[in-house]
Amino acid sequence: MTLISVTVPASTANLGSGCDCFALALSLYLRVTVESRREEGVLWEIKGEGASLLWQERERSLILGAFRRVGEQVKTVFTFSGLKITVDNQIPLGAGLGSSGAAIVAGSLAANLLTGSALTKEEVLNLAADMEGHPDNVAASLLGGAVAVARTERGVVVSRVEVDPELRIVVALPHFPLPTAASRRLLPSHYRREEVLFNLARAALLSSAFACRRYELLRWAMEDRLYYPYREKLIPGAGKVIEAALAAGAWGAALSGAGPSLVALTPEALASEVGEAMREAFARAGVEARLLVLVPDNKGAKCEVAS
Repeated sequence: MTLISVTVPASTANLGSGCDCFALALSLYLRVTVESRREEGVLWEIKGEGASLLWQERERSLILGAFRRVGEQVKTVFTFSGLKITVDNQIPLGAGLGSSGAAIVAGSLAANLLTGSALTKEEVLNLAADMEGHPDNVAASLLGGAVAVARTERGVVVSRVEVDPELRIVVALPHFPLPTAASRRLLPSHYRREEVLFNLARAALLSSAFACRRYELLRWAMEDRLYYPYREKLIPGAGKVIEAALAAGAWGAALSGAGPSLVALTPEALASEVGEAMREAFARAGVEARLLVLVPDNKGAKCEVAS
């Protein structure tokens, strides 16, 4: 018998200038279903992206870690005995599309449902952000839409707007993973004032572009001098791929999260053309890339409880 089901969208973070403070929910999903079973112990079934043994352990550890954190917060110990947990995942792993954040949100929400929703959505967000290490991906996956986030003395503060459903997010996904930890190690500990001011101006423009639906501003708003110049070294042809996307008519293009995926935001009519331009640019650099054309997810995580 199904007890609960949680469906969580992927996300693309940073979008250029919004380093660790801006993200957009996407139409790729991770679903966690918890069912009761007569046998003792817990049975796991992991399907879809990352169903190999290597990634199964990662998915389990993130989801179980979220269960433990919720349990600590509400003073409940989860034994898992007599349960079957099914993870059905569409989100590519190690791709910069928020797979870790989605797994953490899914585990947190599933655990919270099993405790009778003891935690508020705000408390779930803060717990998930603490686990993930930064709040942008988890906020987008939990709430949907485009989010700007900040950590404050009162916890994570979020400003969220709905995104035009006609907008398309073209993802060019190279056929190699890039762990976030490896990508973060490339970043310097200090930046020049000019670089910081460059990003501050464009991050303000990024929020305004989404709030006012002036997507033509994204060409400049998605420029970045804090993360991209260091991370592009790990992605052959990245600069040419972004140039190709813009030349084909994309509003803006950038590295998705820590990479290696590159994303372009485009009008619906140009999505296929932009995608092919990105794929061809990667091919010229000797990199095979998979294309995804996605839409914004404005609903965020969805929870279902058996009646």
